[in-house]
Amino acid sequence: MTGNQVGTVAKAKAAYDYLFTTMRYDKTGTGWGRGDALWACDAKHGNCTDFHSPFIGMLRAEGIPAKFDIGFPVPENKDKGDIAGYHCWAEFYTAKIGWIPVDISEAWKAKEKKDYFFGSLDTNRVQFSSGRDITLSPKQDGPPLNYFVYPYVEVDGKPYEAVGKQFSFEELQAGVRKASGSQTAAASLGK
Repeated sequence: MTGNQVGTVAKAKAAYDYLFTTMRYDKTGTGWGRGDALWACDAKHGNCTDFHSPFIGMLRAEGIPAKFDIGFPVPENKDKGDIAGYHCWAEFYTAKIGWIPVDISEAWKAKEKKDYFFGSLDTNRVQFSSGRDITLSPKQDGPPLNYFVYPYVEVDGKPYEAVGKQFSFEELQAGVRKASGSQTAAASLGK
């Protein structure tokens, strides 16, 4: 899919453009969200993990280092609120520049920013981890994690899925620290 392009950036741009034009951001049906490159190539749709897995695979097939990053998006123009779920993107490496970010799924959702998301990311995201097939420290008894962004719990050496997940954010003013939970009680008691 990188055609006869010469050079790391040109090959990465060809892969980016190919996925941008042949896939669509669509979370209907089943199978999406696992970052299964083979599934994504067949289905031609999915979420951010499904866009970036084939991108990483295509670049690695060309001998270009590429990696997967995951975290949470923070909604624009809001001071606080809930975060619906994770967001991921990819990076590739060039010797002259270093790691270059790409976000094909965000480009697909905001087509006017297609060129921007090849080499740039918006600031409205928080990165939690990088990579796939993650082994925690201390090592989990279960298999490596496909990606790590949500809490992971094991009971008797087996993954335990019935864990509630709710994420929110609040922008604080510079220099102001907000206490929460037991800290709030301690602060109100003058401790």
